[in-house]
Amino acid sequence: MPLLLLLPFIMLALLAAWLVLLPISLWARYASGRARRRAQGWVLRGNAWLLAISLPLFLLSAWAATLWMDHALRDACWGLLIGVGVGFVAVWLTRFERDAKGWVYTPNRWLVLGVTSIVAARVVAGLWMAWRHLSGDVSGAFARWLDAGAWTGIAGLFLGYALAYTWGLRARLLRAA
Repeated sequence: MPLLLLLPFIMLALLAAWLVLLPISLWARYASGRARRRAQGWVLRGNAWLLAISLPLFLLSAWAATLWMDHALRDACWGLLIGVGVGFVAVWLTRFERDAKGWVYTPNRWLVLGVTSIVAARVVAGLWMAWRHLSGDVSGAFARWLDAGAWTGIAGLFLGYALAYTWGLRARLLRAA
């Protein structure tokens, strides 16, 4: 019985740890995203093909989600399209250098900050939606937009960005070699 009384305190401690560590993890994501990296062909090739395999799986799951969310597939396609555009801009803004061991590249820090900000906004919107559902408030146009297929749109944005950036890096390095 005393262990059951500790359960709420454990849950509060886990929530507090998550709230403290979330900004640290977002900062670490930003710092690693803008770091200078060695361009290794096998890593880029593997990433590119695995992302290409995940694209039809993502679209299939967005199509299946249309049973519960009206515009899931449409929003997923729009997110993919916007993400591909941002990914091509990111490749164009990436700085490439040659050193003694091969090619290295440095992503644009402003685009990395933008993508990290979208991750943070997605977390905040998810918390806001959870709070809204717990309080029973279901009104507002913004709330209806978030309840629709917007989550698949944001996921599509990330997948489209990763696809375009990885395939763009691969093509740029093949041209340079």
